[in-house]
Amino acid sequence: MRVVVVCPGRGTYTKAELGSLGRLHPDKAALFARFDARRRAEGQETLADLDGAASYSVARHTRGDNASALIYAASYADFLSLAGVEVVAVTGNSMGWYTALACGGALSAEDGFHVVNTMGALMQEALIGGQIVHPAMGEDWRPDPARRAQLLEKVAEIDARPGRILGLSIALGGMLVLAGNAEGLADFEAEVPPEQGRFPMRLANHAAFHTALQAPVAARGQAALPESLFRQPGRPLIDGRGAVWWPKATDVAALRGYTLGHQVTEPYDFTRAITVAAHEFAPDAFVVLGPGTTLGGAVAQSLILADWRGMKDRKDFQTRQTESPLLIAMGREDQRGLVTGGPT
Repeated sequence: MRVVVVCPGRGTYTKAELGSLGRLHPDKAALFARFDARRRAEGQETLADLDGAASYSVARHTRGDNASALIYAASYADFLSLAGVEVVAVTGNSMGWYTALACGGALSAEDGFHVVNTMGALMQEALIGGQIVHPAMGEDWRPDPARRAQLLEKVAEIDARPGRILGLSIALGGMLVLAGNAEGLADFEAEVPPEQGRFPMRLANHAAFHTALQAPVAARGQAALPESLFRQPGRPLIDGRGAVWWPKATDVAALRGYTLGHQVTEPYDFTRAITVAAHEFAPDAFVVLGPGTTLGGAVAQSLILADWRGMKDRKDFQTRQTESPLLIAMGREDQRGLVTGGPT
């Protein structure tokens, strides 16, 4: 089976994932120990302590310096667990781009962790601005370009006001992730009618990722992470613009420049990345690495927006998914075995 691997970003290691590193990956103890050696050297809590905690704490587990490390470790361990599939390309959402670099071979496992840990810590230290998420399509997942345009017009209107900063952070399938300063976010929350009982939703411990507000973080990341960490990828990588970085044809300096520059301070188009993955590589399925399962909906919505295999809405996707899985989430016990060779 030919698959595109998708690496999740922040917000995917939740209460349900507590203990998952130890439970799902007892054979990766040596790898996690190497990650923890770096954490100890930096004076940070270890993955073992965080994942092995008696209870989940939003304040503790969603901090950028902790969440990023936990998610990278879980995702990379899932990638190492793949069996019986041909990985034709790798992509990711937001922080998942760093994981994708490691899965694609452009960073070693340890260097990938170093990049994630560094950027997560820098963002937590600065914690500039925040993020909210709001749907741009209905619960039927039918594309609604007019609605999306209307929401983005509202965002632009707020951003033009004195003292307000608001912009698109991530194009996430049927969702818009918006980022800005406190005033800009508050205006959007006050002026956009609530939907589905939970939107607009403020994301805890999230900064204004993928906006110009992160320029100071990008500068510090560039100073801390040298080009020597990066190398030619072994698999095609699809970035947050939908650009493909090909093995044996990648400008490594440009890859680092994108990763620590554009990727940090400009909007991340996850929808475009999935569209390119579908059309360019025509996989049999998309495999979303753990932790969690929350990215699956965005992948499915992106495939509908890409008009992949003629799917027009949620019902079409569910029908195709029942016939033969197009989307396999390793965070789901009933799907994990399809790509690990284990029981389902």
